[in-house]
Amino acid sequence: MEVKDLKPALIWQCFDEITKVPRPSCHEEQIRAYLLEFAKKHSIAVKTDEVGNVVMSKKATAGRENAPTVVLQAHMDMVAEKNSGVDHDFMKDPIQTYIDGDWVKAKGTTLGADNGIGIAAALAVLADDSIEHGPVEALFTVNEEIGLEGAQNLGKDMISGKILINLDSEDDGEIFVGCAGGIDTTAVFNYHRSFSPENFKYFKVKVSGLLGGHSGGDIHLGRANANKVIARFVWNCSKKWEIEVSSFRGGNLRNAIPREAEAVFGIHNENSAYVEKFLDEYRAEIVNEYKGVEPAMELQIEAVDRPEYCIDSKTSIALIRAVYSAPHGVISMSRDIEGLVETSTNLASVKMEGDNKIKVTTSQRSSVESRKNDIAGQVEAHFQLAGAEVTHSDGYPGWAPNMASPIMKISAEAYEELFGQKPAIKAIHAGLECGLFLQNNPELDMVSFGPTMTGVHSPDEQLLIPTVDKFWKHLVLVLKKVASI
Repeated sequence: MEVKDLKPALIWQCFDEITKVPRPSCHEEQIRAYLLEFAKKHSIAVKTDEVGNVVMSKKATAGRENAPTVVLQAHMDMVAEKNSGVDHDFMKDPIQTYIDGDWVKAKGTTLGADNGIGIAAALAVLADDSIEHGPVEALFTVNEEIGLEGAQNLGKDMISGKILINLDSEDDGEIFVGCAGGIDTTAVFNYHRSFSPENFKYFKVKVSGLLGGHSGGDIHLGRANANKVIARFVWNCSKKWEIEVSSFRGGNLRNAIPREAEAVFGIHNENSAYVEKFLDEYRAEIVNEYKGVEPAMELQIEAVDRPEYCIDSKTSIALIRAVYSAPHGVISMSRDIEGLVETSTNLASVKMEGDNKIKVTTSQRSSVESRKNDIAGQVEAHFQLAGAEVTHSDGYPGWAPNMASPIMKISAEAYEELFGQKPAIKAIHAGLECGLFLQNNPELDMVSFGPTMTGVHSPDEQLLIPTVDKFWKHLVLVLKKVASI
């Protein structure tokens, strides 16, 4: 069976089509063209704004014209992550989906269910004339994953509805009414290249097989950070022997916990024989520390040819110390909602750029604005002490929970009516676009819900098939109940 053959048919057919359209962040041209063609095919009114957001509008079911307008919202882009060695071009190639038991997965890449299944649900509502609903607007935003650009720059009068259902959540049986705000902090190390010493032996040390995951939704799980695993080993080597660092690379996207990292470094010939044994000891320690958390962790070392250049000693040691000691993970838990991470920071990536720059990207989140700024300030100060140049992104606001929300009540009642159990009402530590929508449209009443996904933002991403049926039934009933207001 293929994904397009799953039930309910319409939402799965839409999702299958979406997986065939390349749509990495910042490159939504093809998915936008697909959406515009979809609107044309189904005679749906459509408009775009200057940044490329798309809004489709569908008239109410006969007799429901006076019901409140509901905005169904999803984002067009997906996180483009793949396993090393996988031959996949996210700008050209379709996602290779397959069914594994109750799960839909992708072969070696992110699946793009975040937020492809949300797009599919909105399109299915627009295409299905059997659903009872009031006026519907479907808003599809750009560049959500790398800075919420579409939500930040949503064109004036693009939406008119005062009820918004965000279709970007990842847990069946949970309705979200709040989210964290976020900001990125970037540190740049400027270095001089020096010729690699000839009397050194050089090694590449690499960690792989980590689970990674979403830097908001998975940060509390205590998974290993590949950058810190490598930095810790190289730092320990530097305490025992004189070393020369040629390169350090790890992680990729700001909102993903890094799964892989590697460093190339040299040790004087007279000490090089001890390095592999030292790694064996370190491997035993780190595997034991993450026992039960990182079952597939691999830590390898191999001798490599002498590189032509190394990073100057002062900068390389500063970099290793800074990455090793940088804060990462949960900083504090919420005092208002039990089990909710309030504040966190993710040491996302280390990248060599050109001949003399190393860029370290980090991401901070908090449901309390002042704490978000505080942890960003701590990260800034940390890397400034190491001699790096530090900058911040503009950031985005959180979405404060409204426990008196009418659409929350309707959504909760609909879920209980359908499935015989009350959904959990929660806030999420991940960033949603809702905070920005609320900032510009303070009258909006919003919720977020969706089917169950795991491994989001990593090639382990998977979508639980039975929950898609529940998601669809829930969304349809919520629209019907709103239409009766």
